[in-house]
Order: sequence, then structure tokens, then C-alpha cells
Amino acid sequence: MRRIINRVARLRQADDQISMRVRAVLVESLYASPRSLVIGAITSSAIAAVVAAASGDDWLIGCAMGIAAVGLGRIVDTLWARRAGTIRQQERGYRLGALSYAALLGLFGLLTLTRTQDGTLHLLSVTTAIGYAAGIAGRNAGRPLIALSQLCCASLPLAVGLLLPLEPLKALMAAVILLFVVAMMDITQQTYAAILRATVASQEKAALADHHAELARRDDLTGVSNRTAFREHFEERLRALAGSGGPSSGKKLALLWLDLDRFKEVNDSFGHLAGNALLVGVARRLSEQFAREGIVARLGGDEFAVLCDIDHAEAAGGIGTTILDLVRQPVGFSGHILRTSASIGVAIAPDDGNDADTLLKNADLALYRAKENGRGRFFLYEPVMDEKIERRRQLAAAMDGALERGEFHLLFQPIFRLAQGSITSCETLLRWNSPQFGPVSPGEFIPIAEENGLIVPIGDWVLRQACREASAWPSDVTIAVNLSPVQLRTPDLTGAVTRALRDSGLPPQRLTLEVTETVLLDDVERSIDVLTALNRIQVCTTLDDFGTGYSSLSYLTQFPFQTLKIDRSFVIDLEHNPASVAIVQTIVELAAKLGMRTVAEGVETQAQLEQLQRTRCDSVQGFLLARPMPAERLTALFAGLGMAEDGPGKVVALPRAG
Repeated sequence: MRRIINRVARLRQADDQISMRVRAVLVESLYASPRSLVIGAITSSAIAAVVAAASGDDWLIGCAMGIAAVGLGRIVDTLWARRAGTIRQQERGYRLGALSYAALLGLFGLLTLTRTQDGTLHLLSVTTAIGYAAGIAGRNAGRPLIALSQLCCASLPLAVGLLLPLEPLKALMAAVILLFVVAMMDITQQTYAAILRATVASQEKAALADHHAELARRDDLTGVSNRTAFREHFEERLRALAGSGGPSSGKKLALLWLDLDRFKEVNDSFGHLAGNALLVGVARRLSEQFAREGIVARLGGDEFAVLCDIDHAEAAGGIGTTILDLVRQPVGFSGHILRTSASIGVAIAPDDGNDADTLLKNADLALYRAKENGRGRFFLYEPVMDEKIERRRQLAAAMDGALERGEFHLLFQPIFRLAQGSITSCETLLRWNSPQFGPVSPGEFIPIAEENGLIVPIGDWVLRQACREASAWPSDVTIAVNLSPVQLRTPDLTGAVTRALRDSGLPPQRLTLEVTETVLLDDVERSIDVLTALNRIQVCTTLDDFGTGYSSLSYLTQFPFQTLKIDRSFVIDLEHNPASVAIVQTIVELAAKLGMRTVAEGVETQAQLEQLQRTRCDSVQGFLLARPMPAERLTALFAGLGMAEDGPGKVVALPRAG
């Protein structure tokens, strides 16, 4: 008995130490099966009514009425009233009803045993109380003190009633009931321990998942919302705005998209750590001013967004002025005073659009206008800004037939093997010189080509031309060609590659096709199949811009890559940011263990090159070593000509490692 008392005391002490979240789950388990509680209450009340009616005893009738009343109250609490009050209030309410009901059942059994002589009535009352006690010990094991109290209240009065006549058989039954109570107490405590372990583990896992989900929606550097969280909040606010009545309600939502002016100059003058300090300072001020009632997010680089509820469109101007003033405030860093300004584009819902994509597009157009007009100011979206879209339409029209007219040409940027200092590969770069628009940036015309489907014939032409040029190079130099998402989805991509290799005579081992993580996200299974098919014909594949996506590591186990291309954002930071050095070193070591090669792109300084040599990166490319150049310039380079020549195709001899 002392052992049982000690275990109950320890149980109470341990129960007091559980967290409120775990307690809430355990209390919820009391209400997890309302049907069984309702059935039990109705059944027990019915049996008590039958026994009381058959006995005709006033005490039994009164007790039966109490059982029915408490049972009804518990049904009401379970089905309708349990959501009211705090967790502890719910638990106290449940405990009061449960113990009252168990005590009344035990008392009813005791009265039946002592005030009637009918064995059938004895059997009904005893089995009802014992059955209830057995069921409740398991049902309420999540709150063991309640379950044990119910067990004792329902069972111990029966033992007393059986012992009072001093009859051997009844005394034996009383002993059996007492042993039953001891056994059920042990079972209840063991069940509770198992439930508690499972609940705690589940809560810890849920808390960890919530923590990771929160981190995944926060910008690592500034702590404000990132692009993913911003999009979710934006669409939620738009739904709320539409639900409030939209234009008829008078409520509006202002989207302010801002870009820091000449942020690159801060990085170039004071280093990237200074640029990071400036971003953190701007984010902190914006968050302090707007995060309480609005949303502040960093969309990437030096771009931020602010969402605010407004009553009228003119209020957006006041918010824009406030943001300009906040951004202009200086930020101190390592003895330097950092200053910047912002260009802001503003779009207002529902005036300028009802969906996130339209509003973001319009805010971007307004931001573009702010930059064009001298920076350090804000512009509200106007329909005339759609002229940018008109330019895209004109470019798309000019691009139609440009391939046949010979307006495209290729440049090649060498990739150097660090260990030997020799050229190991060349990346193919597409250029367009339009008679109408002049040289057009690839960042402008390639998305247009992807939208109108021209990227497929253009991509095939690039592939054929690149293979043809590479066939004349030294046999140990490979050619790298970038694939767009549209090309990767083309059913006959492998056939196009095979034909380009066959027509040029280039061995497939000398062709490398580069894809970015965003290409893979569209259709993972399709991407795996295509890359596997390319590997099957011995064409190599490279994951470009590695490290910029949110799930890069998962790609290494899913996709068949032979090379990882380290994104230039890490290479740029190598001189100033120890974290970037550690990241690059980790990528190189990881790739080596997976049997992959590494290429670092965007090498622009000698210090970056030396740091990459220390990390034992396989290959490098960048303006420090060689700028993109036409095929004839590259042919001369392979022939040993022009190594000291300066100009657009500048090449710097790479020092050998060691």
C-alpha cells in the first residue's frame, strides 16, 4: 500500500511539471471519445433506474436520480460546453463530473448490497460499477489522477458492501475487487507513462517543425519576413480585403516595393559586411515603424516590401515619404557612416489590381519609373507604366525571325582547372544584336523567348553551334551549354543533343549541359528522367548556381549531376565573409565525397582566386581570368596567341597551385 501511495505521489509531482501544451493535449484526450461517454452514461443510468425501480427503495431511487442527473450534465459538458474556459478550468469541470458520477455509482452499489437481498440486483449494480471502473481506467489514462480517483470511488464502496455481511464468499469477492483496483491502478499508470512519452515526443516534434517553419519564413540576415512569408501574408490580406466588401468598404491595401539606391557602391567601397549592416539597419527601422500593423519583408538582395492597410489612396504617399526618411538615416559600421536612399514603387489594392501577381507587377513598374527619374523617390503605379510591357511585345515581335536573319551570335568564357592552370572547359553565352533595338541583354530577351516558345529552336541552334565550335578545340577541353526550363520539358531534348553531337563529331563526354535549381522545381520526376537519359548517352550535367536554392542538398541525392557550380554570391564574399569561406569549403568537400567536380563562377579578384585555391576547388571562371570572347579569339588562345592581350576578351595566365 505504501508503494502505491508513493507512486501516486510521484505521479502527481510529475504531472505538475508537464508543459501547458502537453497538458492541453492530455485534457483533450478526456473528450476524445464523446460517444463512449454518452453510451456509458445512458447505460449506467438505465441500469440504476431498473434496479431502483425493482427494489422500491427510496435511497436507491434517489441515488439513481442523482446518477441520471450527473450523467446528463456530463453529456452536455462533453458535447457542447467543453470549449469554454481555460485548459485547467476544463479539467476541473471534467474532474468534478467524473468523480461525482463514479462516487454515485459506488454508493449505489453499496446501497444495493446493504439494502436489498435480491442477488440479481446485486449482480447488476456491482457489474455496472466494476465495468465502469475498468473502462474509465483506460479511457481517462491521459489524466491518471482522475482515472484512479474514479476507480477508487466506483470500486471501494462495493468492497465495503461485500465485507459488511461477514460472509466468506462475499468477502472473497471483496478481495477480488481490491486486487482488481490495485491491478487497474498499475495498468493506468503504465498507460499514462506511454501516453505521456508519445505526447511529449509529438509536441516536441511539432514545436521543432513550427520553429523550422518560422525560420523558413524569416530572412536569415535581417530577421524580417522573407519572400515566401511575404507572399503568403499578401494573399491572405487580399482575401481579407475582398471579404470585407472590396471597393464598397472603402478599405485599401498599399504595397510599397523599395530598392536601395547604389547599394553596390556601399559593398564595393566598404565591403559586404558593411552592406549587410546597412540592410539590417534599414530592416530594423522599417520593422519598428510598420511591422506592428503591417508587414515588412526582404524580397532578396537590397529589395524590401511593405504592406499597409490604408483608408484612402493618398495615405500611401505619406507612407512612402516615411520610408524614404527612414532609409536616409545613417548606419554606423566599424567607424564608418553608411548612407543610402531608396526608390519606391507603390501599387494599391483594389485600385491597381485584386491579385498578388498583378499588384507586384504594377509595383515593379512604378519602382522602375522611380529609378528612371533619379532615385530617392517614390511613384504610384499608373496605367501608362505598362509601356514596359509594350517594349516586351515589340522585342518579341523583333525576335520572330531573328534566328533566320543571323542576329544571334555566341561568346565563350573559359573555365580554368586550378591545379594545372589550364583551360578545362568553356561556357557558351548567347547574345542578340537587334537591328531595331541594338544589343539586347540576355536577361531581357531570354525570358521573352521562353514565353513565346522561340527558346526551343534558339536553344537547338546554340547547341549545334557550340558543339561545332568545340569540335575544333583541343580534345581535353569540354563545352558547357545552359538549358532553359522550356528546353528541359521538350520531349525530344535527348534526340536534339544526339543529333548535335553526331553532326559536329564531338564526343558526348565533351558536352556538359547546365541547369539551375529553378529549372528542376517545375517537375522533379520529369527532370530526373531527362537528366538520366542525358547521362545515359554519356553527356555530363551540371547544377548551376548551387547554394542559392532552399533545397539544394536534396538535389544531390535525387539528380544525376557530375559537377556543382558554386554561385557567384559566395565567391564575391570570400574576401570579407568567413561564413562564405566555410560554405564554399563545405561544398567542395561534399562534392568530392559524392564524386562530383566543382566550378566557382564570378571570380573577379586575386584574393578570391587564392582563397579558392586553398579550398581545393576544381575549376574557376570569371572576369579576372577571362572575359567572354568570340570563337575566333578562343581559337587563337588555344593556339597560344594573345595571352597578354587586353580588351573584351582579356585573358590572365592562371598561376599553378602549390
